[in-house]
Amino acid sequence: MRLIEFDNKNANQIYLDYIERVKRTTKALSDKDREDILMELNSYIYEYIQENKENGEMSNLLAIIKRIGAPEEILPPVIANKKMDQATHTFNPMHVIKALSLNISNGLSYVAFSILYLLLFCFSFLAIAKIFFPGNIGVFKGENRFYIGLFSDSTIEGTQELLGFWFIPVVLLLSICLYFLITFLMRIRQRFKK
Repeated sequence: MRLIEFDNKNANQIYLDYIERVKRTTKALSDKDREDILMELNSYIYEYIQENKENGEMSNLLAIIKRIGAPEEILPPVIANKKMDQATHTFNPMHVIKALSLNISNGLSYVAFSILYLLLFCFSFLAIAKIFFPGNIGVFKGENRFYIGLFSDSTIEGTQELLGFWFIPVVLLLSICLYFLITFLMRIRQRFKK
């Protein structure tokens, strides 16, 4: 791959740093796949700069890098797919393990966040539904059993509702805490991706 040459030294350094980040991020790939990704990103940068010469090298470079995104954020799914392709073509156990680990780690985080968002939705729904179905929603205690949620009359027979209408503020508080937990975990995940 032929590197782009910039007249502006700062633009040149930013460009070289970006290309180096791409190389570091794609080090798990074969040389051919790494070169393909580098050439594609490089051509995208080059074409953008050629089409927008009037803005200056530095502003064009910063704009296109911002548009493309950080390699640490945009490339992991591409790398996982390339490793999966490589594993299916070579049947090499090491490639298969690497491909699975990349795909599972990405998939597990998405599954975890999906479950947390589902809980957030359920808590919010239960708080609102408690107003309309006060006898069927809440925290119930029966013989050696403990229930939380929405239940039919037959399910809650012989149980005692513990919170009453205090269920609404408790569940709303849980929803707020869960929302902040999700936001915090997403920030941590973004830091580790960089």
